[in-house]
Amino acid sequence: MSVIVNDKGFASDDWTQGYCGQGAANDCAALDLASDANPEEVVLTASLKMIRVDFPSSADGRGFTIARALRLRGFEGRLRARGHVIADQYAMARRSGFDEVEINQELATRQPEDQWLFRADWQDNNYQSRLRGSDTAMA
Repeated sequence: MSVIVNDKGFASDDWTQGYCGQGAANDCAALDLASDANPEEVVLTASLKMIRVDFPSSADGRGFTIARALRLRGFEGRLRARGHVIADQYAMARRSGFDEVEINQELATRQPEDQWLFRADWQDNNYQSRLRGSDTAMA
């Protein structure tokens, strides 16, 4: 069973339409992408509502690059990171364009909801905003 993580905490998976593999027909509603997929080759159609990007390891950051590239290309649907994303990476996932993270129950047990919620203020909780804040305090 998978656990969905978003800015409000843990949630059940509400996506019921299934997933197609990369290179699927143009009427696919959701697409599964491997971590080595080329985001420039993804055909963005009006019927595509969700893209799920695989993270085979928490040390593999290619999915963040894929998410950013898809958003820069104009994808406005749901973008989900799936696999070995840890709580410490949640802010990066959100900043790169992901809407949510899908983890397995084992990881959810090791890193409970409070650890993910601690990082849910991803827009304010970063070193750049702290540095900018200190610049205005010094001006």
